[in-house]
Amino acid sequence: MLTFIAPLLLLVNGLAAGVLFGTQLGGFPYLASLPADRYVNAHAFFGTRYDPAMPICLLGTIACDVVLAVGAPVAGAQTLFAVAALLAAVTAGISVTKNVPVNRWMRTLDPDNLPSDFAERDPRQAWGAWNRLRSWLTIAALVVNCTALGFLL
Repeated sequence: MLTFIAPLLLLVNGLAAGVLFGTQLGGFPYLASLPADRYVNAHAFFGTRYDPAMPICLLGTIACDVVLAVGAPVAGAQTLFAVAALLAAVTAGISVTKNVPVNRWMRTLDPDNLPSDFAERDPRQAWGAWNRLRSWLTIAALVVNCTALGFLL
């Protein structure tokens, strides 16, 4: 079990952390710099690509961590896998409650005919803050998972 789950965990958690780290390095700074119409267009473009993959990576991280928290042969590793599962679960919770609703709303907007109150409703600042928190939580989960796997080597 460990020889299959551990590499899968590193893959899905690493992909999630990498994507979210990438949004901090370039994706969000780029989106934040755009005029509103181009931002809506670019956000919808990114969202349709990341939304299908990220839930799979986050849920896969949680599932693998739970399996390893229960089945790892070392108590310290079990605890760390449980902590990483919690970090990934908080990330998923933020995604579902804060980021996904914005992503869905952005896909409904016509960049050439934005609502007159878009400047007041522009989600960039709040979306960016929640995305930054998701990024750090997911990176922390990866660090904790690597530490837990170190107990098993």
